Amino acid sequence: MTAKRILVVDNEQYIQEIAEICLKTVAGWHVLLASSGEECLRRAATEQPDAILLDVMMPDMDGITTFQKLQENSATRTIPVILLTAKIQSSDRRRYAQMGLTAAIAKPFDPLNLAIEVATALGWTLEQ
Repeated sequence: MTAKRILVVDNEQYIQEIAEICLKTVAGWHVLLASSGEECLRRAATEQPDAILLDVMMPDMDGITTFQKLQENSATRTIPVILLTAKIQSSDRRRYAQMGLTAAIAKPFDPLNLAIEVATALGWTLEQ
């Protein structure tokens, strides 16, 4: 079975590094990185990841705007998107679900459980 490919989008390099290490180590997934909404749009269109972990609070183009632009592009519309956000109340979860987002994971996230949370949200099984 081919390893899943996850695009992690966050403007903070240390968050990218932690997510990459955790997803590779725990799940064996191939991790792609992007530091901005614009870079996410380019990488998602060319790399076609299996899923995107997308930070909400980013300069220039926030996660919600980035998600909307992913939805506007037929090449990226079907890629599941999970938000990484510090703002995650039940009203936010409902709004995110109504927008078509797959799930939201609270920041700061538990590094050891990140892959499990992603796999659960996407209905994937972790190969150990």
